[in-house]
Amino acid sequence: MRRTVFNEDHEAFRQTLRAFIEAEVVPVYDEWFQQGIVPREFYYKLAELGIFGINVPEEYGGAGLETHKFEAIQYEETARAGVTFGGSNVHVLLALPYIKMLATEEQKKRYLPKFVSGEEMWAIAMTEPGTGSDLAGMKTTAKLSEDGTHYVLNGAKTFITGGVHADRVIVCARTAPPSPEDRRHGISLFAVDTKSEGYSVGRKLDKLGLRTSDTAELAFVDVKVPAEDLLGEENKGFYYLGANLPSERWGIAFGAYAQAKAAIRFTKQYVKERTVFGKPVAHFQNTKFELAACQAEVDAAEAVADRALEALDAGELTPAEAASAKLFCTEVAHRVIDRCLQLHGGYGYMNEYPIARLYADNRVNRIYGGTSEIMKTIIAKDMGL
Repeated sequence: MRRTVFNEDHEAFRQTLRAFIEAEVVPVYDEWFQQGIVPREFYYKLAELGIFGINVPEEYGGAGLETHKFEAIQYEETARAGVTFGGSNVHVLLALPYIKMLATEEQKKRYLPKFVSGEEMWAIAMTEPGTGSDLAGMKTTAKLSEDGTHYVLNGAKTFITGGVHADRVIVCARTAPPSPEDRRHGISLFAVDTKSEGYSVGRKLDKLGLRTSDTAELAFVDVKVPAEDLLGEENKGFYYLGANLPSERWGIAFGAYAQAKAAIRFTKQYVKERTVFGKPVAHFQNTKFELAACQAEVDAAEAVADRALEALDAGELTPAEAASAKLFCTEVAHRVIDRCLQLHGGYGYMNEYPIARLYADNRVNRIYGGTSEIMKTIIAKDMGL
């Protein structure tokens, strides 16, 4: 089945990235995995490779492209190698769209050159203890000072990917109480400098998967945020968040599909080499049938992921379409990776094998960015149900 989503430039980037991963990541990845974090210095190497500037306008030091296809290739190549790049996906896929959409010219001049160089790594802080998917229920507050020069930020966030290494965090906070008509009203976004007094990073959370991704708890105690670091207009943050959810959910969908594709690659290699009862595991009909079924599912997921990518680049990916892609691709990945692990037998349960790490990394895809149940709700509503 011929794929048409990528051109020669994309494939040249793929080869460059693949060589980079083999040289700079694979030899040290086990060490990163044991430590549970990617070294901060690694992000400078990604910046030198141009990863952070692809979608940044040229006047701020970027390449000025408007496409997610290079991000898609990064998903495929990291999955293929059985590695992750820590919080770098949050930096590019989640934080950058808010800067481009909401920042003033003055803010872009301050933020984007350091964004591209890796000097300032960004994260986004939405989730709070006890709120989960209910963003409108957040309790973190930001009160404007009497002289209007700054906001005073108080509250806490959890499950913040990239939170340990972040130099700036887009913090969602209440600047006004919810109205009786719309409880989503009153949320604003702030580009908070993590060196600010009263800002603190709590525990680096001990996760089941994505071990090299630094996920943290954050706390804010009377943090003074300059008024010029408000992103967009006051009280409209919830709607800004909603505008960027389709791209976030596409990223999760594409990443899940890439993991499923990688699982088949790892398993094909394993069953050809592993011998039981005097024969390679690949010789048995059950192995052939299982991998054939997995391949058929991944072919379908690839088509869905690619279609969503094209729609996203064209600015036409709707919330319901993004939810459908996320639901389908993450559920396919769950089934495929589980079946591939089964074919590894007991070794599939060992972290030294990529399939075990994929199994753990993949599980969160059906939770973050909106659970599978939330995706079904969005799709059903779009169907008029």
